[in-house]
Amino acid sequence: MKPRILFITPLPPPVHGSAMVSQYIKDCKELQEEFVCDFVNLSTSRNIDEIGKKSLMKYIRFIGAYFITFWKLLTKRYALCYLAITCHGIGFLKDAPFVLLCKLFRRRIIIHQHNKGMSNCVNKQPYKWLLPLVYRNTKVILLSWYLYPDIEKVVKKEQVVICPNGIPELFDEEPQFERNNEVPHLLFLSNLIPSKGVYVLLDACKILKDKGYKFVCDFVGGESKEITREGLENAANERGISEYVVYHGPKYGEDKVAFFSNADIFVQPTLNDCFPLTLLEAMQYQLPIVSTREGAVPDIVSDGKNGFVCKREDAADTATAIETLLGNKEKCIQMGENGYKIFKERFTLNIFNENITNVLKGIVQ
Repeated sequence: MKPRILFITPLPPPVHGSAMVSQYIKDCKELQEEFVCDFVNLSTSRNIDEIGKKSLMKYIRFIGAYFITFWKLLTKRYALCYLAITCHGIGFLKDAPFVLLCKLFRRRIIIHQHNKGMSNCVNKQPYKWLLPLVYRNTKVILLSWYLYPDIEKVVKKEQVVICPNGIPELFDEEPQFERNNEVPHLLFLSNLIPSKGVYVLLDACKILKDKGYKFVCDFVGGESKEITREGLENAANERGISEYVVYHGPKYGEDKVAFFSNADIFVQPTLNDCFPLTLLEAMQYQLPIVSTREGAVPDIVSDGKNGFVCKREDAADTATAIETLLGNKEKCIQMGENGYKIFKERFTLNIFNENITNVLKGIVQ
């Protein structure tokens, strides 16, 4: 009989890295061939309209997830419990009981770490004693060794397994894009959140404008409490770059494809990320990338090869990287082609499926 694994993890919606990777795992045929897979959904939203809103039904679903987990552990014999949990803050306090419940039933545990911030909590109560309790005698999947310093006070290196994320391939053959913009287009694709580097990019745009460069910076993504459409437009106006910055709102499907296909440079000067999947998308579309030394970004963007890795919160460094690419079409094309090759070699969904299957097989055996 196949070994049985219990996956306790958020599933879409919302559409973010952890939930999407969990959905990829749920759909993974390689895993289904090796294991019997049961799932408990940690996400309390069931449609896009529920995201970010409080409701009695969401509380009921979350409490229900505890009872479902307990019942499954009580009635079925699992060779392994896989959990994708938050490692800091209130999210950790809500997720920790799921790990402790699996420990109560003496099951082997692997925690897939899609977020960071543990280092900010590890010396505070109750995290000081609860984090070691949760992570003791577990295996931990990290997306990159660059993320290990965040957890090193709690998790030993021998507990760690590295498994980078991957995304589906969109093209059967290497795509060819005709980018003939008279004015270069920069693409920022993320929700309008300060930690994604919105203001850093606006400051970089001002530097480039003051140097006399012509360009359009397309912002694609949803508004947030911190930055609304009006807030972005006001910030652009204060910097004197209103004619350079265009906000398009969130885009999906073919609309998002059009922005990737039309862009010349992909820019995401993130201040707080683990493994931005948008960078992998940009690589599929053969775009040179300008990002920051944050999380696993240096594993994705090879500085000088398929883009530039800039200093965090450094608009001048970001502007210099963009400046190197503006007006240098050949460099953009070469970096884009390099990025596509790196994507095909390391970050496709097929490679991820093979890697995650081997990781779980190695633990169960």
